[in-house]
Amino acid sequence: MKLEISVHALKLKNVAGAFKGTSDPFAILTQVAATPGTQPNVLGKTEVIKNNLNPHWVKVFYIDYELGIPIKVAVNIFDEVTKGDNKGMGSAVFDIGECLGARGNVKAKKLRKGGTVFLSARKAQGSGLMRLQLKGANLKNVEGMFSKSDPFFELSKKVSNAGGLTWDNVHRSPVVKNNLNPAWETTIIELSTLCDGDFDMPIQVSVFDHESSGKHKAMGKFETTVNGFIQAAKNGSTFDLLQKGKAVGSISVVKAEVSGVAGVEDVAEQMKNTSIAPITAVSSSVLSSGSPNFVDYTAGGCAINVIVAIDFTGSNGDPRQPGTLHYLSSERNDYEKAIAAIVSVLAKYDSDQSFPVYGFGAKYAGEVRHCFQCGPQEEVKGVSGVLDAYHKVFASGLVMSGPTVFTEVIETAAAKAQSSLDMAQQRGSQTYTVLLILTDGAVSDAHATARCLDQASDAPLSVVIVGVGNADFSSMQFLDDAAGPGKRDIAQFVEFNKHKHNSASLTSETLKEVPTQLTKYFLSHGIAPLPPLQRTDSILQIDDDDDEEEIDLTLDIGEDEIVVSGGGSSFVDGFNASR
Repeated sequence: MKLEISVHALKLKNVAGAFKGTSDPFAILTQVAATPGTQPNVLGKTEVIKNNLNPHWVKVFYIDYELGIPIKVAVNIFDEVTKGDNKGMGSAVFDIGECLGARGNVKAKKLRKGGTVFLSARKAQGSGLMRLQLKGANLKNVEGMFSKSDPFFELSKKVSNAGGLTWDNVHRSPVVKNNLNPAWETTIIELSTLCDGDFDMPIQVSVFDHESSGKHKAMGKFETTVNGFIQAAKNGSTFDLLQKGKAVGSISVVKAEVSGVAGVEDVAEQMKNTSIAPITAVSSSVLSSGSPNFVDYTAGGCAINVIVAIDFTGSNGDPRQPGTLHYLSSERNDYEKAIAAIVSVLAKYDSDQSFPVYGFGAKYAGEVRHCFQCGPQEEVKGVSGVLDAYHKVFASGLVMSGPTVFTEVIETAAAKAQSSLDMAQQRGSQTYTVLLILTDGAVSDAHATARCLDQASDAPLSVVIVGVGNADFSSMQFLDDAAGPGKRDIAQFVEFNKHKHNSASLTSETLKEVPTQLTKYFLSHGIAPLPPLQRTDSILQIDDDDDEEEIDLTLDIGEDEIVVSGGGSSFVDGFNASR
């Protein structure tokens, strides 16, 4: 799924120097190498904001995101120096998964040099580009008697925010100096940024007189839509620039062209051999991205609950013997590695970090139990709590037994998943549950397991099963096709050994179907995403970057290109971690 990310900062340290005024900050965003075989990729550079220690950059960047694949973005902030080297103002690294799991899809980091940087991530809606050129005429001079204004314009779209609708600045034009009839250069802007793919979304055009102090003077504004721009360019009509209800100039649309959008391309093809310009108003229904996706639900606060179930059948071997699957030593065994890797990804979407841990296939007091609680607590906190509950089972008097039966664990998870969603909806929120089953062998009754999964498909549940060890798991492939006619597929089976040297590969393969499974569940039950959760900078929890990993990243900043000349890797394979 494609995401758009943006950044802003507060209370940056002024590094301009004595008697040199206030810093002119800009930011460079780099997707660091977080998996083996990848290279750091510079996403781009924001605009420079003059004399401002609280910059809100309007530049938007795009990345592809897949649940289970770690994506980290480094934000390096600099003070632009016209003659000389730019001065560093601070840097931070953001995990995009953590941003998506945070309230409002925003994370904040304190900078060691002073100040706080914020990164927000959200679903990119719509596709294609708009080429827009505006021209002003007879603008009112707000500069004073002896000089002329230096106009630039901003584009803002109307978005839902705390307390109602508000304008979100998405583009800022270059400045035209000393000119009350400015012809701004053509700008190219992503339609997902400008209007979320909706050609009828309100857009506000605001014109300002640029001031070197950063305190720009308003020159007027008007509202329109993408379709309004297109029609104005086609018909030659103009927009009145308004200030306190009075016209203070006019704005004409020299160019308004869209490309890369289904529907618009078809119209252009039909009209290319006619004398009519290939520009037309387009219904927003043609352009809408349609159904909601995983990001829409998490943006609305849908929590991902995690349940872990661990195989304690006798085929795992004597846990006291080195080389057996449950043997505990200074190095993590394969069960521990899989738990740590997968739960750590899903935990980013669960605000309370509380997880039930179950076992199956062990005998207590002479009776084989196919679903029992691991550890003394009904729910444990975080990945470390899951691992601790797993370790405590071996001091509980169990006898590893058999057969391998998943059905009770799946039924328990399905019931908890439905109960959790029911209670969440009563509170005005949403939940979805992922059951992680770790096993060393094939199930004893494949047909019973398939029936159980089929019945559980009506619950808000995904089941991911990881096969640990060297057993022949070929008979487990039925799990991926266990859904009956018209039923939702909720299961995914992955062999640990095929990914044992790369934790990112394991989490990607294990979790890749969860976003689609979640979306299909909610849509099939007529449950729409909740409105995006909102936050204000003042109440957002801020991470102290002193505890963050160090990223050795060297950037060569040229006029036309930014190059990573050193570092840029944050890859640490969780499989190599010790207990």
